[in-house]
Amino acid sequence: MKTRILVIEDEVKIARFLELELNHEGYEVEVVHDGRSGYEKAVSGNIDLIILDLMLPGISGIEVCRRVRRVSEVPIIMLTAKDDVSDKVMGLDSGADDYMTKSFAIEELLARIRVVLKRKGKIEAANTHTLGAGNLLLHKDEYRVTYKDKEISLSKKEFELLRYLMENRGIVLSREKILDHVWGYDFYGDTNVTDVYIRYLRNKIDQKYEVQFIHTVRGVGYMFKENEE
Repeated sequence: MKTRILVIEDEVKIARFLELELNHEGYEVEVVHDGRSGYEKAVSGNIDLIILDLMLPGISGIEVCRRVRRVSEVPIIMLTAKDDVSDKVMGLDSGADDYMTKSFAIEELLARIRVVLKRKGKIEAANTHTLGAGNLLLHKDEYRVTYKDKEISLSKKEFELLRYLMENRGIVLSREKILDHVWGYDFYGDTNVTDVYIRYLRNKIDQKYEVQFIHTVRGVGYMFKENEE
């Protein structure tokens, strides 16, 4: 499967240049020209890396980066027209993995993309057996969940539901999709079982520790977001 790169850049010529060069290198590229649409694409769950312009209409690149970081660890390389230290610091502090000033050599950008993707691969490999969200940790092999090192007692189905939600953080999952994945296609019980088990998880995690990981998307389903506010 090709690596998928999202380019969020309002300058059409630069965006097209990046699209052509990245396609030539074998990447699958999607281009968006404003911050709001860029954010929506970024949290879709189908992106491996983001190239993000600092100055964007709608929502600034800094704000896009901050919002993405609340729900995803997808690598972000930020671009700016100004070679200003304060801009670089602001970009990195908002969660960007790297930073480049226009105009840049495409060879350097490609090299930085390779480095960031390699780093991401190593981190994912190291975390294969553990899912984390702030102080919440799910240990796959041990069927164990902790919050600030305190054990959370979950049934097998509660654990599998939480695991499915965490593996798809930032993605809205319908009740039917959750039901099929956690209970199986041959499940013939009450379809409201999804809502019941979501309530169990909220009682044991969100309400108990006064955090909010599990969000209801009215008329659609549920989404796990990596924030504790």
